[in-house]
Amino acid sequence: MTMSPVPPADSPREECAVVGVFAPGRDAARLTFFALYALQHRGQEAAGIVTCDAEGLAHVHKGQGLVGAVFNEENLSHLRGGLAVGHNRYSTTGASGLRNAQPHVIETIDGPLAVAHNGNLVNAPQLRRELLERGVGLQTSSDTEVMVHLLTGAGGGDWPTRLRVLMSRAEGAYALTVLTRDAVYGVRDPWGFRPLVVGEIDGGHVLASETCAFSTIGARLVHEVQAGEIVRLDADGVHVEQGAPPRTPAFCTFEQIYFSRPDSVIGGHLVHSRRQALGRQLAREAPADGDVVVPVPDSGTPHAVGYALESGIPYTEGLIKNRYVGRTFIEPTQELRSAGVAMKFNPLGDNLRDRRVVLVDDSIVRGTTSGPLVAMLREAGAAEVHVRVACPPITHPCYMGVDMASRDELIAAHHEVEAIRHHIGADSLAFLSIAGMMAALEADDGYCNACFTGVYPFESERFVQLRLESAPAVASVWGDEKGR
Repeated sequence: MTMSPVPPADSPREECAVVGVFAPGRDAARLTFFALYALQHRGQEAAGIVTCDAEGLAHVHKGQGLVGAVFNEENLSHLRGGLAVGHNRYSTTGASGLRNAQPHVIETIDGPLAVAHNGNLVNAPQLRRELLERGVGLQTSSDTEVMVHLLTGAGGGDWPTRLRVLMSRAEGAYALTVLTRDAVYGVRDPWGFRPLVVGEIDGGHVLASETCAFSTIGARLVHEVQAGEIVRLDADGVHVEQGAPPRTPAFCTFEQIYFSRPDSVIGGHLVHSRRQALGRQLAREAPADGDVVVPVPDSGTPHAVGYALESGIPYTEGLIKNRYVGRTFIEPTQELRSAGVAMKFNPLGDNLRDRRVVLVDDSIVRGTTSGPLVAMLREAGAAEVHVRVACPPITHPCYMGVDMASRDELIAAHHEVEAIRHHIGADSLAFLSIAGMMAALEADDGYCNACFTGVYPFESERFVQLRLESAPAVASVWGDEKGR
């Protein structure tokens, strides 16, 4: 079990990045490494790369920790071949461990098969039970391993056929990169919960969770994988087919609000620009009498820039973030744990003293960080602190692969805005409305807003069961497979 020196995260946590490379004649492992490096924000607890060489042999290296700590020149040199898939993993507490690190790889009658997965299958326990009843031995608690065995047992004469069978059985969110002997595949679920993009490089093509990975390796965007699509990268180029009928689009809104890197492009728009638009809309809906606009760095920065531009209140930095604070295996003392926010943020007193501060954040989940931050600003001399949040109140948990906390932990699920304001000690508090959020994103629909509304994209028997179970019961059902 990992221990953290800071209070529980007060922003949602993403669960993984995926990469795929088809570039015969090039060092696919090195390309994958740098792509994963660019996608480090999507998962910090484990990383892995699987390659396939010209002889059809698979090579694998996985480890716990950041990409730069897991890989080095020596182990990368053993990952031979021009085909590769890679993965960055984020896990919840208790789920960290090398056995669940990805990609998952096995040998089949048709050569190696490796799968990297971003998402969450809500019917994984049922599929897992079916495999065990068939005598399939499972080594991990990850639903990604379940998908690997479903693929190998799907029948059919080729991998696209098997992928279509998998898509007909898998229920939930998934963006996959799949390595075979002679091709690399990208697969996106029929609702399009998680992002997946295709890029072109000299000598081949690449898949990645976000476009920010492309500039790092000299690739250019050629296709955003659509809901239900299967993309095959092979010697003849890029082939796209519909693997499953698209359902009502349900792209995760938090990719725009928080998860994706600001320099990534989604739907033809720069994420940073979308976040500025959210901040502008927030300023129109919830003006504040302030002297300065201060972001909660780094995720609140573009929202705060938008708020300042729209409101005319000067933007300034008021908090400096220690970007090297993350999870640690060293348990802090109670005294240090109580001062956890001070280990992550330090105030800039000269920018705050005697000023009315508009503090802009991307979201409030548990409310564990907002209160200490408000107190920190006051201690640094702020005359008033007005908190503005660039998304609606989060009232429901996510079952599609985002560590959003249980409903019992979500402060907005049990408290009105005024009670939350009192809890965090702010002079005023306001959230962006759902209508305002969608207006800023220039969309009427196409997004999953279940964490704000409680209206989930699908209502299968298993999914309804998940929603009815208490938080401890859900944890016991899932074990640690939420820690992909």
